[in-house]
Amino acid sequence: MKNTWRFTDKELEKVKEVLGSGFSSASSGSMNKQFEEAFAQKVGVDYAIALNSGTATLQAALDAVGVGYGDEVITTPLTVISNAYVILQQNAVPVFADIDPNTFNIDPEDVARKITPKTKAIMPVSLYGLPCDLEPLMLLAKKHGIYVINDAAQAHLAMYKNKPIATHAHISSYSTESTKHITTGDGGIVVTDNENFAVKMRKFGALGYAALTSGDGRVRLNKELFQNPDYKRHDSFGYNYRLPEVAAALGLAQTQRIEHFIQLRCDVAKMYDEVIQDCDYLVSQHNPSGYKNTYWSYAVKYERTDVSWQDFRRKYVELGGDGIYAAWALSYEETLFSSGEFKKRCPPIYSDLSFPRGICPVAEQIQPKIMQFVNNYSGVDEASSKVEALRKTIHYFGK
Repeated sequence: MKNTWRFTDKELEKVKEVLGSGFSSASSGSMNKQFEEAFAQKVGVDYAIALNSGTATLQAALDAVGVGYGDEVITTPLTVISNAYVILQQNAVPVFADIDPNTFNIDPEDVARKITPKTKAIMPVSLYGLPCDLEPLMLLAKKHGIYVINDAAQAHLAMYKNKPIATHAHISSYSTESTKHITTGDGGIVVTDNENFAVKMRKFGALGYAALTSGDGRVRLNKELFQNPDYKRHDSFGYNYRLPEVAAALGLAQTQRIEHFIQLRCDVAKMYDEVIQDCDYLVSQHNPSGYKNTYWSYAVKYERTDVSWQDFRRKYVELGGDGIYAAWALSYEETLFSSGEFKKRCPPIYSDLSFPRGICPVAEQIQPKIMQFVNNYSGVDEASSKVEALRKTIHYFGK
């Protein structure tokens, strides 16, 4: 499938603007700043920082709230491995909380059970476009003096209790990788209303330059200062995670059309809803009242036992479907963890750490059942044949 429909002359126009300006980097060009300001406005917060991936944004967020050596971060095991990676990168300890069997998102009650004096942050994931249950997590954070970092990589413009999700958590992180609602090819953008966090995240993603501010990633604006031999450039630790200006140009143009892209996904999701409404064994991800799911993917539980998950997928493909994606293996069941390879990252902390099966029993039960249907189409016309393939597959096996 070619996603050429995602790009218009607007993207080309912005890219040409970068090239015509002399092809600056994020340290001196203006496209990142424009992208950040536009995105912050769309999600309803004061500050946004664009970085080179949605993994970099998560790590920057952890660092901003002070997560470091030996601290614990509670997260979900049902997500991409990046969430566990960034915790390890901070020499912190991932603590996995179980999920709700209907929304597939982290269970706040299990989060509460797993908070210890070492807990520094909670990192839920708004999975497949559905907001996690943020209110109880924020109450836990307030009670224990910790922070909530919402991984909204798949949930652009999602709504929680009729308000934008970014207005609830201390920090929210989005991905702009090629499959997401808007794309810069690879990239991410992290948002907050906390100016102190914004400054820290920006510096963390740009070599700790002293001149960086909450709202501007350019460090070369004052040449009199920057070219002075006595100038001290760096006042904090940071990586080089900046987003290239060309990528930011795509991000700006895409952000200006973000509602259009989200509506496409919601329209296709509605088609899937209609097909499975009378099918007892395909159970869609539950959308609580007041939540707006923006459907990075259309996810269901496959509850049938007499026809295997794999056989259902094969028939769907045979009948014209785009394929069905499985959920990721639970993070602690990935080979990195099960083999103990992760312990090499920081042996003094991790040498006695293990993640036995059974620590998240609901997630272990649900993960093998999840089916993710492709939702990234240009519209209902392109999706119709794939949705029809699902209808035929259900009819073939019976309801």
